[in-house]
Amino acid sequence: MQEVHKKVALNRLKTVRGHLDGVIGMVDDDRYCPEIMKQVSALQGSLEKVNRILLQNHLETCVVHAVDEGRTLEVVDELMEVMKYTAAVTGPAPNLEAR
Repeated sequence: MQEVHKKVALNRLKTVRGHLDGVIGMVDDDRYCPEIMKQVSALQGSLEKVNRILLQNHLETCVVHAVDEGRTLEVVDELMEVMKYTAAVTGPAPNLEAR
């Protein structure tokens, strides 16, 4: 992983860890549900940002190397597999059977 991406991802993940501890405290304290839900949404957004950092790093390094080595289809399949778990990037999975 490129050092700059690693540093940014780790800093963001450490922030998420602290934020998560705060949300756990909110649940323990029986805080108002909508307040907790807002914080959970913020955590999800932060984790999505980490995923974008990881994706950028992967595209700039691993994908470039795979294409150079003639493994384009392999790396595209790999990306499609991982991206299906990232609805914010791909949207809902298409219903291929309906076509």
